[in-house]
Amino acid sequence: MTRDEFLALALRNPINAAIIDELARLALPDAWLVSGCLVQTAWNVLTDRAVDHGIADYDVFYFDSDTSWEAEDAVIRELQARLGHLGVKVEIRNQARVHLWYPGKHGLPYPPLTCSTDGIDRFLTQNTQVGVRRAGDGYEVYAPHGFGDVAGLIARPNPGPNFSAASYAVKTARWKALWPELTVIAAE
Repeated sequence: MTRDEFLALALRNPINAAIIDELARLALPDAWLVSGCLVQTAWNVLTDRAVDHGIADYDVFYFDSDTSWEAEDAVIRELQARLGHLGVKVEIRNQARVHLWYPGKHGLPYPPLTCSTDGIDRFLTQNTQVGVRRAGDGYEVYAPHGFGDVAGLIARPNPGPNFSAASYAVKTARWKALWPELTVIAAE
């Protein structure tokens, strides 16, 4: 699967397209629509399901040096107000402040990030390490492992400083129930 083929599949979900467009209008720093909502839309098209089948939420990353909760909360409220008409759950996180709360919430280390794509690099699975944003009249796509696992419906662990085999097992069990065609590579 090429970048353009992946993008065409991901944009078949009008919610993905609407969020990406709103992020461009809002001009948040280093903002991306990321992860499952993109990959799962592709899986749904590939397996002839409704484009929004199994999508629990839509994740947005941005990177702002103001790491206060108040600043992030203001962005969350603004984006939710702009996207509320879509009727979906949108999770917005400032990647510059994840290291402040992640260890307390998950009990795992989380070294500070320098940009939003650093956060994408730390996802539990390689197949969901993707992000899309507007770039001029087109799109920028970030996918450090390419699209082979997306096309092949493969979930592969992404070992790193915050990897949890237990969290990986929970996530992939949910996915396998929703997409039985999925091949899950075991965490070592």
